[in-house]
Amino acid sequence: MTGTRPSPADFAPPPVAADLPRWADTDAAARPTRLGRIRARLAADGLDAYFGVRPESSRYLTGFALRDGEDRVSGQSGRFIVSGDEVVVLADTRYTIQATREARGARVEAVTYDLATRWAELAASVGARKVAVEAAFVSHALWRGLEAAAPDVELVPVDGWVEADRATKELAEVERIRAACAVGDRALAALLPEIRVGITEAELAWRLEVLIRTGGAEGLAFDVACLAGPAAALPHGSPGARPVLDGEVILFDFGARVDGYRSDMTRTLFVGEPRQRDLDLHALVADAQRAAIAVVEASAVTGGPAPSGRAVDAAARDVIAAAGMGDRFGHGTGHGIGLATHEAPSLSRVAPEVPLPSPTVFSVEPGVYVEGETGIRIEDLVLFDVGARRAERLTRFPSGVVVV
Repeated sequence: MTGTRPSPADFAPPPVAADLPRWADTDAAARPTRLGRIRARLAADGLDAYFGVRPESSRYLTGFALRDGEDRVSGQSGRFIVSGDEVVVLADTRYTIQATREARGARVEAVTYDLATRWAELAASVGARKVAVEAAFVSHALWRGLEAAAPDVELVPVDGWVEADRATKELAEVERIRAACAVGDRALAALLPEIRVGITEAELAWRLEVLIRTGGAEGLAFDVACLAGPAAALPHGSPGARPVLDGEVILFDFGARVDGYRSDMTRTLFVGEPRQRDLDLHALVADAQRAAIAVVEASAVTGGPAPSGRAVDAAARDVIAAAGMGDRFGHGTGHGIGLATHEAPSLSRVAPEVPLPSPTVFSVEPGVYVEGETGIRIEDLVLFDVGARRAERLTRFPSGVVVV
């Protein structure tokens, strides 16, 4: 019944200092190809330039990397323009040195909070009269300001261009996601001896964060969720002062960030003697996850065709629905991951009916939640590569029953 309790030594070691410059050089070498795809889209749509505002887009296409969440205080810094033959990165005095170092080959423009007043000049400098804009991430106020500042420059809303490209992962991107998974594996294994009756969710969440940050990660992929007993029925709840009780489950959902790339894993552990109800639900969720991964593995073994994200979701959902618990599984089965924790592709009931990209990395995370009683979720990251005929779990921490 009880799975083997792992130790940190069971998992891959953290990245070494030499990895960071190597990854930076790999990204720089890949950037012309990444930019080439955007430029091809611009040419096909008769557009002159692309205006990007997402930090993930900026890092992917220019190399300039804001710290996680820093976009909320960075003003216009990190926003960028890609034209047919030039890349322009905006940076105020807080970021000009960094942008010059990281955005190799780009022109760095000193723009503070006056983007609208500089917009006509910037557009003219790259010869742009029709500009593709990441419309879903540009505020209405900024859009109107740019329109008013340069009435002869047409703003054309586009959606998902960079996101679609980022869904297909390069080898060095997978390497960093794999490293982030190993950080998470080691951190949870190191935490196991500290889990005891009476310790609070918040204390455990903080200790796990410390273990992630001191175990090879530059930071968290997202805030740690640590939810015990009835609180585990909250798919995205926050840890609080509630103590862990004997006979409860405790759900951990967390991720590490290694050189910008993220991991995401969920494990539901058992404190003391497990209740049969919780064991049965854990077995059900494990069956659902296996069913979803089996669809992906079957495609990889045969070399395609790749399933859709909707088909993978259905495989997990059908198992849970057949057990009469379909209404207890409301969220999607998975999501892509990389520079953002949630990115394309989607594995859900509303995912596009198109083949999954390849190679790509996504989570598989079915769950069952019984309000006021308990919740079970198991989440692993899976590398899916049709060309290499490979479907590999990057998360290595055991997913079976683990009693602490």
